[in-house]
Amino acid sequence: MDKRLVPVYAAGFVTAFGAHSIAAGLGGYTEGEHASLLTLGLLLAVYDGAEIVLKPVFGALADRVGPRPVLLGGLVAFAVASTAFVLAGDPALVGLARLGQGAAAAAFSPAAGALVARLAPKTGHGRAFGGYGAWKGLGYTLGPALGGVLITLGGYALLFGTLGGLALAVAAWAAAAVPVVQPLPRTRQTVLDLVRRLATRGFLRPTATLAGATAAVAVGVGFLPVAGAAAGLGPLVTGVVVSLLAAAGALVQPWAGRARDADRIGDATGMVAGLVLAALGLASAVVLPGIAGLLAAAVAIGAGTGLATPIGFAHLAAATPPARLGQTMGVAEVGRELGDAGGPLFVGALAAAGSLGLGMAGLEGVLVVFAASVAFSARR
Repeated sequence: MDKRLVPVYAAGFVTAFGAHSIAAGLGGYTEGEHASLLTLGLLLAVYDGAEIVLKPVFGALADRVGPRPVLLGGLVAFAVASTAFVLAGDPALVGLARLGQGAAAAAFSPAAGALVARLAPKTGHGRAFGGYGAWKGLGYTLGPALGGVLITLGGYALLFGTLGGLALAVAAWAAAAVPVVQPLPRTRQTVLDLVRRLATRGFLRPTATLAGATAAVAVGVGFLPVAGAAAGLGPLVTGVVVSLLAAAGALVQPWAGRARDADRIGDATGMVAGLVLAALGLASAVVLPGIAGLLAAAVAIGAGTGLATPIGFAHLAAATPPARLGQTMGVAEVGRELGDAGGPLFVGALAAAGSLGLGMAGLEGVLVVFAASVAFSARR
């Protein structure tokens, strides 16, 4: 493992751990503050909303000034937003704190992706993005459990204080270990040029893959517990199922990246196989009864997204001019965020109109369509 990339991976852990550790405890927060479910929804959405709006902006800034200062600035801003909540001592400011954290994550996430692509050799992009994804997966896995422990021990002040200290420590580590990566000369780009570049298969294929894979994970995390509860399973069992999904994705990503770099699996094959495997996982939750269906779904969704994600990012990096990596990563990350938000909304709407099985089947169909589109465009 390239030691220069480890603090960049740690930055990915910060954003994943920060997002899920707080989100998992917001239900208890709203209950304690006697807030409505609408308030809970807004508190959950504000982090992702800031990322959707700002990631392309900070990605373009990373191309202009270099990704390293944007990474460091984002981590410091994340620490400031977290620490400010602790110093304010007002629980009602949690929404404002999450907005600040989301804006900061919007800065260092695309910068981290650009650094992974710039610092790793092109023949090692799969392994590098697999490692980055594994660290993020670890943050998603540990976030709810450790966040709950911190909230139990010291309330939200301890959780936000821990996040602030963690972000500041990673920023110091990155400042010491990540080398300066100079911005590359860029030709002038009009809006039409940007649209044309983002309309190419080299951008659309991996971005659709990343959006679909992220949607599958979001639906698995949100709705597999619902299916488990309907089958009479308790929260402990369904919590284990969600953790298994995250762990499967974290374990598969490094393997998928190494297989891609060693030419054991092609980019199109990996993206298609990952989407199909995730779709089969959604089907398992509906077709197989009880705990067997949930376990099969968790493993298949996690493994499918773990296969598709590093290959999608590596393919995106290979198809992007090096001088535009930050901008491209920022826009692609918006696709992931839309999948993260749109997947549960899509399944929830279908479930409300019919049943949870109909919702799962609907997203399964979307993933199959994405997989077929990737396969067709690769043949062309």
